[in-house]
Amino acid sequence: MTSEVNVRAVAEPLEKLGDYARIPIAFEVRRVVVIPYEPCDDGSPDADPFLTRAVPEPYVKDYDAIPGNHPTAWKRIFTGARLAMLVASVGGERAGGAIVLCDAPRLSLLGGRRDLALLWDLRVAPARRGHGVGRALFAAAESWAGAASCTGLLIETQDVNVPASRFYARQGCRLGAAHPQAYADCPEEVQLLWYKPLGGTG
Repeated sequence: MTSEVNVRAVAEPLEKLGDYARIPIAFEVRRVVVIPYEPCDDGSPDADPFLTRAVPEPYVKDYDAIPGNHPTAWKRIFTGARLAMLVASVGGERAGGAIVLCDAPRLSLLGGRRDLALLWDLRVAPARRGHGVGRALFAAAESWAGAASCTGLLIETQDVNVPASRFYARQGCRLGAAHPQAYADCPEEVQLLWYKPLGGTG
């Protein structure tokens, strides 16, 4: 029997980002999302909700390893923002986390909008992936954004992160934009921006 997943919004100082980073975000890249994005559905619960293609050589991607991208470097980015650090636990042990924020003047992704929340990060311990931890964190992020009077939730991922793209599509998010060459450090990757309306808006 799987232990119950508990998620709580933590009003911790950003100095605690080191504890947050103890959950790794690394994943193996075996496939990428095909761009232009084409939603598809063959009726199978395990089918991809969009087209993917295999990469020539699988590899491990770890965004925390990119210089300046480790969670301990995020404090300056969050200056002036309203945010919540969400912590998921299973059987009393940390199993994952997420950061959701709004009113973030330093983040161009939000375009100055105060009615839009950004799911900045969501990570699940490797041993807990596929067991409902991510769904619980996403639901908690939605709840926080709704309580903050936001009308929508924005999520950024990349075409190389097929598991994340599958996950967000299955949480009811739609792909709003795909931007090739959006990253100077990873020019081969395509930025994907997902959107989930909140509170019956959309």
